[in-house]
Amino acid sequence: MINRRLIIQIFSFFLYVLVQVLFLKNLVLFDKSFCFLYVVFLLLMPVETGVLGLMILGFITGFTVDIFYDSLGIHAAACVFIMFVRNYWLNLLTPQGGYDSGSIPTIRLNGWQWFSFYTLPLIFLHHCVLFFIESAGFGLFGFTLSKAFFSTWFTFVVILITQYLFYNKRRGI
Repeated sequence: MINRRLIIQIFSFFLYVLVQVLFLKNLVLFDKSFCFLYVVFLLLMPVETGVLGLMILGFITGFTVDIFYDSLGIHAAACVFIMFVRNYWLNLLTPQGGYDSGSIPTIRLNGWQWFSFYTLPLIFLHHCVLFFIESAGFGLFGFTLSKAFFSTWFTFVVILITQYLFYNKRRGI
């Protein structure tokens, strides 16, 4: 029997990807800042999820977005990379008592400060990989880095808004 959490995760996948490709694909601020909300789906996977499973899920998510963006795998590459790094980063941020079994790293369970330290570097890494692959090198280093920086903040603000609007402390979503 499929458990409730799996159904919620599948629904979340489709919802985040749908919002990304239908609404956020053409949303650009000042020709530098892009919002990639679908990344939060990957960042909100349960803490005990293994690296291989995360990387496969990152590939599927990134590849799905790549299909709609016609971007030849750059979203998949960026997602696989942050899913590889995610568990190492979580280990560095482990609270004193450790993580509860089945916990999901949301802002309501861990607080906004911990959530910021958790998400901002991973979002920035995702955007750096994405934009540097897109620019095909380091020729436009300053412009690409500023694009990653501003896009990170734009994405983070939208993630904070979704966290406060839709994630309930009791239900998880």
